[in-house]
Amino acid sequence: MKHLALHWKILMGMVLGLLVGYLMKMWGLQSVVVDWIKPFGTIFINMLKMIAVPLVAVSLIVGLADLKDISKLSKLGGRTIVFYLFTTACAVSIGLLLANLIKPGHFINESSRQSLLEGFAGQADEKIKLAEATKEQGPLQPLVDIVPDNFFGAMTDNGSLLQVIFFVILIGIGLIMIDERRSKPVVDFFKGLNDVILKVIDIVMLFSPIGVFALMAALIVEIPDFSTLGALGIYGMTVLIGLALLIFAFYPTLLYVFAKVKPGRFFRAMSPAQLLAFSTSSSAATLPVTMERVTEHLGVDDEVSSFVLPLGATINMDGTALYQAVAAIFISQAMLPEPLGLETQLMIIVTTVLASIGTAAVPSAGIVMLVIVLGQAGIPEAGLALIFAVDRPLDMCRTLTNVTSDAAVAAVVAKSVGLLHDPKLEDAED
Repeated sequence: MKHLALHWKILMGMVLGLLVGYLMKMWGLQSVVVDWIKPFGTIFINMLKMIAVPLVAVSLIVGLADLKDISKLSKLGGRTIVFYLFTTACAVSIGLLLANLIKPGHFINESSRQSLLEGFAGQADEKIKLAEATKEQGPLQPLVDIVPDNFFGAMTDNGSLLQVIFFVILIGIGLIMIDERRSKPVVDFFKGLNDVILKVIDIVMLFSPIGVFALMAALIVEIPDFSTLGALGIYGMTVLIGLALLIFAFYPTLLYVFAKVKPGRFFRAMSPAQLLAFSTSSSAATLPVTMERVTEHLGVDDEVSSFVLPLGATINMDGTALYQAVAAIFISQAMLPEPLGLETQLMIIVTTVLASIGTAAVPSAGIVMLVIVLGQAGIPEAGLALIFAVDRPLDMCRTLTNVTSDAAVAAVVAKSVGLLHDPKLEDAED
């Protein structure tokens, strides 16, 4: 067990958690899991979130300072945004294509539809109100939200990661522009601090199998039983097929064509981060591990990973975008008499891509974004209640996809600027 690779330890924790959660639920001991096991999962997520913002701030300063040229930053930023927009647009398109081919909304009967609408009406109303508040803001509000009025205030909130990135980029530019003799002591301090933070991540990851075990056990006991769950099976399978196409076909192709990275190398490097993303359902919580795996095991230079990955964790949501496309078509098929036209579906692509950037820092961002997409397409927002029953497990798969996308784009961008190397694969074993 001591010499077992990290991803196998995490996988074992996940399987044991599912088994224990199932047995406890079967024996009616859900409260034991909630009171005595789940807190360890919460502690593990809190430890990851605790280190996320300091890691982003310090590593980004170090990475930008090492560029020594603002033109490099401009090139890096431009290519990152282009690839993120491209992968998100492709994800939405794949979701729309699958939903139109499979037609999952046609498999839900009237009885199931009414039961779901009534059972989840409260949750749907809550998300609709949150989305309405978001839509009432001005068109440039997302731009305003990027600039913090208090950097230290932004540092205390993981939801303000984009504000931290903005301020730190300014610090990095300042270090590039001043005399190197004056900037060197500052850069050396942050490099030392960066090494300390990376070591803290290693310490936190020692507890990952226990944390994942607790999270999965809690997931099983907290998922309620629904007699109508079977009616949502086709919808769930449609989303999962789309996510699988992204993970096992689209990203490997992108990596091989643009970065000459073979799929085996990529998945060996990223499997611990992917499993962690699946079990925590949080790109932000997984970010420290994603950065460590991409840099140390995939071969992406610090200069690239420290910029591309934090940005991706806040604005790049391929898995969420695909899910929104499938959900929008599913709800329209279940609630509207006529199918959506081509023009409306093209607008869904545009709205989803823009919404994935503009509302990334909003709590429950995926659901809020979906409400906005539904409203734009003329689909009844109340139909949101149809998908809540299976949202939690799908959220885990969406997060895994989001993290995989961030890592793939980081490798592609690194290759494009000559900052991708091939580390020894034996070093990938922890």
